[in-house]
Amino acid sequence: MIKNKALLGILFFIGSLFTSYSCSKDNDTENDNSKTKTARVVGYLSTDNFGKISSVQFCKLTHLNLSFANPDNTGNLIFDGDIDAVIAYVKGINPNIKISVSVAGGVISPEQAANWSLLIDTPENRPAFIKKIMDFVELHKLDGVDVDLEWDAVTIGYSGFVVELKNAIKSKNKLITAALPNNTRFVNINNEALNAFDFINIMAYDMTGPWAPDKPGQHSSFNDAKSGIDFWNKMQNVPKEKLTLGVPFYGYNFTDAVATSVTYGQMVAAGNQFAELDELGKIYYNGRPTIEQKVQLASEITGGIMIWEIAQDSFDQYSLLDVIHKKYTKLGFVTTDLCGN
Repeated sequence: MIKNKALLGILFFIGSLFTSYSCSKDNDTENDNSKTKTARVVGYLSTDNFGKISSVQFCKLTHLNLSFANPDNTGNLIFDGDIDAVIAYVKGINPNIKISVSVAGGVISPEQAANWSLLIDTPENRPAFIKKIMDFVELHKLDGVDVDLEWDAVTIGYSGFVVELKNAIKSKNKLITAALPNNTRFVNINNEALNAFDFINIMAYDMTGPWAPDKPGQHSSFNDAKSGIDFWNKMQNVPKEKLTLGVPFYGYNFTDAVATSVTYGQMVAAGNQFAELDELGKIYYNGRPTIEQKVQLASEITGGIMIWEIAQDSFDQYSLLDVIHKKYTKLGFVTTDLCGN
């Protein structure tokens, strides 16, 4: 015990200065940490892979896009698969996940393209079509709509359709999102339509593929990811938090004259060592180190990661979804708050 009151006063004064300085520094840190960092992890699930849902760890996804639905010529959405059973299963595992129906798709038939044009290019046809979309969302208790019209299917009615769909969705407190190419903005997407989306999934892949057999190589490099983010953020003025970086769970095999697709799961099945690589001969894909590197990039300058397609993963210790989940967790980001996140 200190008996000298003068000494006690001096020590108290010095201590208070130190405490004030320390608390100031601590409070700065505390303030930084109090802002919870969150990130989206968006997975697309194709109807072709509904049979694999028991293998997917849905506790590691914040959003799920069920793909694809397309309209008939009267606007009724046609969806090939038991959407209600999948939704019930997924919500049973992850009650907070946001599930949307993804419409159109990168490859649609001429008939489907004609239906889209008929329904959105004529303004008078849009209200009834949008009502049918909203009826579909309400019927299946979905959380939103993901618009994946691409290339020639992005016709003159695209922007009007998106804006009107946004107004309908907003009234129901639902999501509207889009999948858009890595570094191309279609001429029929105006600023109002671009701003209507809650977030945009950047398809930072398919820089080459079976359509370019004379250009074998990596279709989804780290530099492609950076350039895609820069394009949408710096050149198209989309806020970083509204961008989601797309990563592939597949690759392309250029060994033969006709290039074919290959899943990441198939690469790992051929040899566990291939999980650490991005290419094997003339097969190009993304392995675990590259996916981890892309998550680091996404954590710095986007709102999250998007995956095409979650059922093409390797459902074991080499899982790419697991890499994404663990990397975000290690970086201090809350995604699902499940499965150890």
